[in-house]
Amino acid sequence: MMNKLITIVLVALSLVSCKAPEARKPVTVKTGSFIDASVERNIKLNAQEKSSITKVMEQQPEMDFIASESGFWYYYNSKSEIDSLNTPNFGDIIDYNYNVKSLNGTLVYSKEDIQAQRYVMDKQELFTGLREGLKLMKTGETVTFLFPSQKAYGYYGDQNKIGSNMPLICEVTVLAIKENQSN
Repeated sequence: MMNKLITIVLVALSLVSCKAPEARKPVTVKTGSFIDASVERNIKLNAQEKSSITKVMEQQPEMDFIASESGFWYYYNSKSEIDSLNTPNFGDIIDYNYNVKSLNGTLVYSKEDIQAQRYVMDKQELFTGLREGLKLMKTGETVTFLFPSQKAYGYYGDQNKIGSNMPLICEVTVLAIKENQSN
């Protein structure tokens, strides 16, 4: 009798324990609201920065500013007219120096602070605007770039002297370009 009772209890427990849990109903979340607000903030920020950069360019009518396809502006302080000099390609080694200023002209980092840099084109980290700007330059040229914050250090800044969403002016000189020998 005891064996039958134990068997019945075990069968009953196994039947009850096999019941699947009920599925939870999905939580309805309006996902687009945060993204929409972020997009709106970025549109306003970009418009403000473009307006500020335009004012800087208007204050220097003697400079021949060029709008890049990448969303920044620049002019040549010294331009190489020799056609034989090439702009850098993927993997080329570029030696350069530069300084960084805020849009009002205040020096943030001098060439001495930063010192000469060596960059392997598109194989190392470098902020977007400077990487794209170096692609336009030849050995011996000096170019002044006006970068909106999204082409510079963006929302985070450099965690030191460059703040959040800070447009920059960078004067860059390419000292040498060494062609990638593995091409």
